[in-house]
Amino acid sequence: MKFFYLLILIVSNIFAISAYDVALKAESARSGFLDSQSIQEMVLINAYGDKSIRRIESKTIEKPLGSKTKGDKTLIKFLFPRDVKGTNLLTYENLNKADDQWLYLPALKRVKRIASRNKSGSFMGSEFSYEDISSWSIEKYKYEGNAKEDKFNEVDCYKYERVPKDKYSGYTKQILWVDKIDFKTLKIEYYDRKQELLKIALFENIKIKNIWRTQKIHMKNLQTRKETILSWKSDNIKIGIKEKELSKRNLKK
Repeated sequence: MKFFYLLILIVSNIFAISAYDVALKAESARSGFLDSQSIQEMVLINAYGDKSIRRIESKTIEKPLGSKTKGDKTLIKFLFPRDVKGTNLLTYENLNKADDQWLYLPALKRVKRIASRNKSGSFMGSEFSYEDISSWSIEKYKYEGNAKEDKFNEVDCYKYERVPKDKYSGYTKQILWVDKIDFKTLKIEYYDRKQELLKIALFENIKIKNIWRTQKIHMKNLQTRKETILSWKSDNIKIGIKEKELSKRNLKK
């Protein structure tokens, strides 16, 4: 009997997949877009169910192939409503240190650098933090052990844990559910600095030119009962965005 259980354990270990390998496959599934331009709708929902709607334009240049230091570059511009129109956020993701982020506030007509210790704060009153917007590359996290098999919405998934490397992160850990077939991310749980469940993000995805692209993120804050829904109204990739379009100079335009 002991031999039988030992055999099961050996076989299980042979066919196990590490958390890091799942994360690597998930990143590979969403990589290769080179650059993208999208229009998004952001719906803010307060604890009473009241809604406010914002419209955003986002441009991204993918991290250089093989780079060990530089990540994606992203420029987010608010188009609507009037009270946030012209507010722009520029993010330069760094793989081995805190990201560089600058926020342009049209009312003040100045660019404000987002300090590393403030990146856990709310982005423009939404349930997304500045950290949520920038930290996607696998180099930003630590992974231990093997992924577990689980289900989410009747989909067979790999479930695994990652821990942010940034000492100023607002999270102690994140738990992810990734589709076992095509490795698209379906769900993330975020745990705060007290190691309590803070938020849940639900993802809807679509394949564009054989690359998995997120088309909707529903972020639910379980502690405040507030929600933010970010939906992609258009999404174009490999269109030849230039580096100069994602510069600090363009923040004020």
